[in-house]
Amino acid sequence: MKLRDIAHARTGDKGNISNIALIVFDKKDYNLIRDKVTGIKVKEWLGDVIKGEVKRYELPQLGAFNFVLHDALDGGVTCSTQLDKHRKSLSSFLLEMPV
Repeated sequence: MKLRDIAHARTGDKGNISNIALIVFDKKDYNLIRDKVTGIKVKEWLGDVIKGEVKRYELPQLGAFNFVLHDALDGGVTCSTQLDKHRKSLSSFLLEMPV
């Protein structure tokens, strides 16, 4: 899967909400994420560092998704391919996702 862009922002009074946006290159990758990468799946993957829910918002006109991770421990998780101290990242989830 080729991502066009990935962005990460933290919000909340303690930086405990992570917003991760993914923009994909082509429609088949968009459809793959839409069909396979649910908020529940992301929470399962990041479950040890996310206490709250994970919501996924679709932005089809942009070829993008936004994941909102609530109650992320220690200021959240990273979206980069370089794993953070919890050894979890959304991009590593996408790279390891069984297709």
